[in-house]
Amino acid sequence: MDLFTHFIVPFAILALLKFNNLKDRLSGAFGGISIDFDFVLIPISFLLPELFIFSHRGITHSFIFGLLTAIIFIYIISRPSVYGFINYVIKRDIKVEFNWRSVTLAYFGVLIHLFLDFLTTGGIPLFYPFSLTRFAANLYYYTDLVTTVVALAVLIILYLRLDPKYKKIALVGFMIMLISFGGIRAYEKMDTIQSQTLSDGYTQITAYPTSDMFTWTVVESDAGSKYKFFTYNTLQRTISDMGEAKNLTIKNGTYSSAQEAIKYANNLPEVQGFKWDHTYTCINAERVHSGWNITYFDFMGTHFGPSELSVIVPQN
Repeated sequence: MDLFTHFIVPFAILALLKFNNLKDRLSGAFGGISIDFDFVLIPISFLLPELFIFSHRGITHSFIFGLLTAIIFIYIISRPSVYGFINYVIKRDIKVEFNWRSVTLAYFGVLIHLFLDFLTTGGIPLFYPFSLTRFAANLYYYTDLVTTVVALAVLIILYLRLDPKYKKIALVGFMIMLISFGGIRAYEKMDTIQSQTLSDGYTQITAYPTSDMFTWTVVESDAGSKYKFFTYNTLQRTISDMGEAKNLTIKNGTYSSAQEAIKYANNLPEVQGFKWDHTYTCINAERVHSGWNITYFDFMGTHFGPSELSVIVPQN
């Protein structure tokens, strides 16, 4: 989800729950955007590849570190020099106080943010540091253009000096739209899966959203050795962009030697980070004069970086 939506949703929920103090609503809204300021951590993952968790939708997108991020964010934005500068720029009073109430409401915003990102592709490590596993419902695309545009429009309405009833109408309308989109996407995903017949040799089927809520990427698998993927449109009932991929392909070498090289490559931090960032990781292993060229690729692609990574494992 986009930054505007992450700001508006907790703000709207608190408004509808009769939190009439603007500071309370802003605390929740600031908490809602706080964990997306993880971009300041990205240089760490570049300098130290083993710390790949320091990336967007990484360490801050967990229950524990989300709380820590909210505390830090509310503390910073409650400093007079910070909110004073922001007030001067936007000509509005966004002052919040650093206390347990504001931190609690900010964490509420964080939880809303985590739930919204959970609905999208890519997933988030909710239980880090206890687990690196990303969790995703795969209902929404990484970002939704319509939602982003409407969220920005609502934000502008909140900014303008309008009658409060119009602002409430905008907030309610946005929430209805967001929930409706989620319901449509859930139905379309279920319809996509139920309308398919597994190909011979395949035992599992999964559907992933695209930017169009009526177009889905479907992946069939046989529990790990091969994949079949295609695009399915639920309105036209058509299939396109069909392809296949193998989990492992070995060229110019023995299986046992390739497995040893892959085992070595899998322990490299850049490979661990690549596998963590991708839904499917297939491997092409080719024996070359200097050893093994191990190429990791994801036929699904990703929003978190390149879809392919090659490493050379020296010959023993």
